[in-house]
Amino acid sequence: MSLPSDRVAADETASVTVHYWASARAAAGVSSDELPATGPLTLTDVVRRATALHPGTRLPQVLEACSVLVGDRPVASAHPDDVVVKPGETVEFLPPFAGG
Repeated sequence: MSLPSDRVAADETASVTVHYWASARAAAGVSSDELPATGPLTLTDVVRRATALHPGTRLPQVLEACSVLVGDRPVASAHPDDVVVKPGETVEFLPPFAGG
């Protein structure tokens, strides 16, 4: 039996993939993390869990300055508590870039 793509079997581990770019990657020390998720998370939850994986780094401060994409959707000025991230989605943290 196959499940719809937005559902995960109880015995499967789903995750949210977090990609860090530029200074966010430097602060985290990795290019990405996988956050296990059994259901939807808020962007606030994603940030909290991602920064907990990298204690003692500048990552929290860097992420505050980043533009964020959830999948291909820009978060823009939405409050992080109102942004829902589903298991299987990707969150991209894009620091400001200099130059033009």
